[in-house]
Amino acid sequence: MVQVFIPNSQETQYCFEHINGSCFRSLRPALINGAMYIFMSATILITLCGNLIVIIVISLFRQLHSPTNFLILSLACVDFLLGAVVMPYSMVRSVEACWYFGELFCKIHSSFDMMMSIASVFHLCFISIDRYYAVCDPLRYKTKITTSVVALFIACSWLYAMCFAFGVVFLNVRLVGIEDYILLNACVGNCGLIFNKQSGVLVAVFGNVIPGAIMMLLYVKIFSVAKRDFKIFSLDISKQRAKRKREQKAAKTLGIVMGVFLACWSPLFNDTVVDAYNNYQTPTTAFDGLIWLAYSNSTFNPLIYGFFYPWFRKALKLIITFKIFQSHSSLIQLYKESFCQRVE
Repeated sequence: MVQVFIPNSQETQYCFEHINGSCFRSLRPALINGAMYIFMSATILITLCGNLIVIIVISLFRQLHSPTNFLILSLACVDFLLGAVVMPYSMVRSVEACWYFGELFCKIHSSFDMMMSIASVFHLCFISIDRYYAVCDPLRYKTKITTSVVALFIACSWLYAMCFAFGVVFLNVRLVGIEDYILLNACVGNCGLIFNKQSGVLVAVFGNVIPGAIMMLLYVKIFSVAKRDFKIFSLDISKQRAKRKREQKAAKTLGIVMGVFLACWSPLFNDTVVDAYNNYQTPTTAFDGLIWLAYSNSTFNPLIYGFFYPWFRKALKLIITFKIFQSHSSLIQLYKESFCQRVE
């Protein structure tokens, strides 16, 4: 996530007035800064509350303890942590146009930023794989997507994201070949990641292109199978109707996930590559906008994977009415047992 603070306005001041080599800080009207704080704070609050509700619902109700929902639970944890430990500091950096928290914490923050973002992306990818087996190979779904397999999915998402992110930030391989540019633009109060051409392409490919391609291919396959099965079960109205409804719901959910993922993340990853080949000309304000667009994916995830499911709405109602504090509330049936075999 590249962010180099260069004065782009005649009205500038230093981030640290009494420190030599301080970054410039572009001044904005107080009204604009206030509006930015309100908007970003609201985004953070929705991200935290939405994902916390998903975490509580899936953790509390035993009926929801399934491999699929464990993936969604882990995704909600990723997005919650992004909203709790990354977005607040990014908000201050975006509004104030300065980093006030020190160089070491800048690297830690940048590492967690990339880690949570990539982990979120890979969770979405694994959820797409889960949906693929549920719709395209339902007879072997339970043997293919077991709790142990999902645990492996979750572990891979977290470990890969952690190793990749901290390696990229702390090893500084991304800076090879652009040392002169870094030295020329170095200043106190700047916190952002900058990539050379090779690293920019690598991050874009493994963080966006590959997961996006996997999700898109699976989405196309699901629609293909749904269309084929529509013809196969056309003579059995009840089977055809139930199966078609299930497939359409899974395909619709996956389609929304894929669309939101591409809409939120592609601009940032594309700019990371283009910026490296264009001498880092993206304005700071524009790049901040791309960062927060990517963050918003974590805001939308609980809406997509939560509010699209009837059982989630029922669980949310139980939380709001404080019925979860009643004895044996974890055993409440959120849907009929006859629907347990359905892939929601």
